[in-house]
Amino acid sequence: MAESTIGQPLANGKKPQLDLANAEWLSSSQGRGDVQIAFVEGYIAMRDGRNPDGPALIFTPAEWRAFVLGARDGEFDLT
Repeated sequence: MAESTIGQPLANGKKPQLDLANAEWLSSSQGRGDVQIAFVEGYIAMRDGRNPDGPALIFTPAEWRAFVLGARDGEFDLT
């Protein structure tokens, strides 16, 4: 059985262009800011909810996990 390539970078290391037009964007009910995420085609998209027509960052599942774990550990806390 072949391994799944969903949510993996392309052969050139880039991520595919995702159609986010019909994505279901989720917002946190805690904290400040308007960060929204959506799960699309095996990837995680993140955008500024105050600017929904602006760009979105696209993460592979491994990148998203590293980001979340870093945030939990305080890696991005302002000093």
